[in-house]
Amino acid sequence: MTTAALRLPDALYHQLEDVAKARKRPKSAILREALEAYLEEWAEYQVALDRLNDPKDRVLTVDEFYGAMGRKPPKP
Repeated sequence: MTTAALRLPDALYHQLEDVAKARKRPKSAILREALEAYLEEWAEYQVALDRLNDPKDRVLTVDEFYGAMGRKPPKP
């Protein structure tokens, strides 16, 4: 496993300490989990952007979306 160093603002570090204590986990485990979650969300975001920018991947209107589910769209 590779080691990485980072600098955190004091307030963020104290939040990290609080979470680590509450979960009874090392700070490194909390940071690793947070980074994994962030990177997974980023990858999903990139897929969504790619689909949005793909002219062959049609974007549905609200009415089409709800129609495909057999429901009526909510009233604004």
